[in-house]
Amino acid sequence: MGTMTKPQHKGKRYRLDKPELLAPAGNLEKLKFAVHYGADAVYIGGQKYGLRSGADNFSFEEMREGVEFAKKYGAKVFVATNIYAHNEDIAGIEEYLRNLYEAGIAAIIVADPAIVDTARRLVPGLEVHLSTQQSTLNWQAVSFWKEEGLPRVVLGRETSLEEIAEIKQHVDIEIESFIHGAMCSSYSGRCVLSNHFTDRDSNRGGCCQSCRWKYDLFEDARPEGTWVSEEEQAQAQQSPLPLQPGVTQLPLHQPEDNPFSMGSKDLCMLESIPELIEVGIDSFKIEGRMKSIHYVATVVNAYRKAIDSYMADPEGYVLKPEWLEELQKAANRPLNTGFFYDTPDHEDHIYEPEEKAAPYDFAGLVLEYDAVSGTALIQQRNHFKPGQEVEFFGPDNTFFKQTVGELWDEEGQPLDAARHPLQRVRMKVDQPVAYFDMMRKKK
Repeated sequence: MGTMTKPQHKGKRYRLDKPELLAPAGNLEKLKFAVHYGADAVYIGGQKYGLRSGADNFSFEEMREGVEFAKKYGAKVFVATNIYAHNEDIAGIEEYLRNLYEAGIAAIIVADPAIVDTARRLVPGLEVHLSTQQSTLNWQAVSFWKEEGLPRVVLGRETSLEEIAEIKQHVDIEIESFIHGAMCSSYSGRCVLSNHFTDRDSNRGGCCQSCRWKYDLFEDARPEGTWVSEEEQAQAQQSPLPLQPGVTQLPLHQPEDNPFSMGSKDLCMLESIPELIEVGIDSFKIEGRMKSIHYVATVVNAYRKAIDSYMADPEGYVLKPEWLEELQKAANRPLNTGFFYDTPDHEDHIYEPEEKAAPYDFAGLVLEYDAVSGTALIQQRNHFKPGQEVEFFGPDNTFFKQTVGELWDEEGQPLDAARHPLQRVRMKVDQPVAYFDMMRKKK
């Protein structure tokens, strides 16, 4: 995935004692899974002012419950408040920020200077972290935001590892970087395709992921210099059919060819954990508030093990192949290292229909385990039945495969399958399991 010489840090450095693992949570259930599987902090969205309006997002009551849950495990909750606000968006921001503070939120992630200023003036006890949407890439810009009183900057995804080293050498501030998940095909989210195609503003929470769509490509075959009327332009936008006799849009591929897309590959820095820690990144951020519970738990678990292993013995650290294998079970797209080592080129984009790499579904959640009978009470999350091979995994190193045997309902009646959503069933397990362990199956 790439290598580089570890930077030599000189002068004053400010950093957390141990890198924070920051996980996404699109709803309250995902928050609980993220924390159970090892996140030091989670970032969520409220029902206003965030860039993931398609996620379930949190009411203030859910935020308070999430904060209380996270505190039990020593974790924090951040709220993305990272839209670029228009005049009409500002109304209500003061009340919203007060409610976040009263709910116990540890920090907000902000892009718009108006919201930064309002938060620092109104609720000084609420930390303000600068969003990646500001595209902060150099130490002078980081220094500016430090002088504005911000304790943390989330760098733009285009920042290289060497640039991060230089930032840490010059500025005593916490640095947060994305280390796993989807990458925007545009420049740190500055895309207007969604606005153009669907009138949904990417920078106000409405991105429809136009870059992941399938497209046909055509070449305008009209003679050079041909004048095109407004009526013809409107017709061209509606259909790839001939505009008028002798003036045609020619397809650039055959009907049997795959449609064109332009999505970027996903970021994965698991193999680079030593470099990320040594360069001084304070918070390792996983992208994915729209992702599944299985994705969040699997990815957080893998990075948690790698970080803890390195911090326990830096000199003896060895990347375990099973950590990478776990990520592949949750991956939706091919993976690369983004901008950390090199500038991505055409090979780092996906131009054909994506191959869904993740071959597993979340099948069940362990609720109870009876050591005497060797049975587990499992809440069904996807259909499973006797004879299927499944895997159990969990945050306390639970990992084993087995074939599903007999199934019973809670009254002890035999079942031919666990077919109903959230159905509670019992089954024998080959090894001990614990509450919040997950069972998955091959698709």
